[in-house]
Amino acid sequence: MIQTRKTPYKISFFACCILAGILFTSRAFATDLRLGIIGTDTSHVVEFTKLLNDASNPDHVPGARVVAAFKGGSLDMPISRDRVEGFSAELKDQWHVQLVSQIRDLCPLVDGILLESVDGRVHLDQFRQAAACGKPVFVDKPLASTFADVQEIAQIAETQKVPWFSASSLRFGAVPAMRTPDISGASVWGPGPLEEHQQLDLSWYAIHAIEMLFTIMGPGVEQVTRTSTPDADVVTGVWKDGRIGTVRAIRPHSTVGAVVFHHNGLPTVYNDVSNAYPPLVRQIVKFFQTGVPPVPNQETLEIYAFMKAAQQSLNDGGIAVKIAK
Repeated sequence: MIQTRKTPYKISFFACCILAGILFTSRAFATDLRLGIIGTDTSHVVEFTKLLNDASNPDHVPGARVVAAFKGGSLDMPISRDRVEGFSAELKDQWHVQLVSQIRDLCPLVDGILLESVDGRVHLDQFRQAAACGKPVFVDKPLASTFADVQEIAQIAETQKVPWFSASSLRFGAVPAMRTPDISGASVWGPGPLEEHQQLDLSWYAIHAIEMLFTIMGPGVEQVTRTSTPDADVVTGVWKDGRIGTVRAIRPHSTVGAVVFHHNGLPTVYNDVSNAYPPLVRQIVKFFQTGVPPVPNQETLEIYAFMKAAQQSLNDGGIAVKIAK
């Protein structure tokens, strides 16, 4: 008679539970995309990392973690030069982010790249290096400091087949709810400090209010006029359907708000619009997961063409400038 060995069911079941837990935990961590940062000279790198890496944060955004960073920095810009080491140290010491010596070192470590350098002048070269990794890239504002650089970034991305997008955090908070089918125009306002090294000067900070206007109005602007004083810039755009949108960029500081006009003649006023980061970071993670930009690249290019036309209008004494297709 053949004897069979009894299976210790309790021990086997317990062991299986442990194994299942390990596999589940490993799978949960495996689903987190690994993100790399280029440029640690802006507070965004710390704020984004807190939202992504700290599961105890009430605003935690799941799905991705920052694991590596390249410091970068622009020596001729105090706002970059004086902050890069402090933010780098916080990423390394508090969030255990690996610092690398070259952008290409990020390639094997990450699934997506956050191009965060505060100086738009370096974005073209840094994007070119990032694109060589073949990973999706989010480019923080400004996308670049010249319209020519913006166009070249788009061309590199198309050639390398690298998904990309760039957007202000204002796009994804309360602003989308302002866009309704009956809009006849809008006026928005926000801070407009300038930075001497950025050729497209509105891209430095007025980009937030400009993106707010485009979120409300949509693309389709054809003509731009700009009036400037030391205290403010007023930029007026005429859309192809005849609607008019204006941006008031106020210096040195300002709240953010909008007046949205409707075809029934009754405007809606939005004061002190929030510029929180979590909605943007959620869109960034979704972009890295899907490869689909939440803002069409063509609309982003139109926004920078809008600012280029505004710059030309200013240089030519405030005349109306057509936006080239």
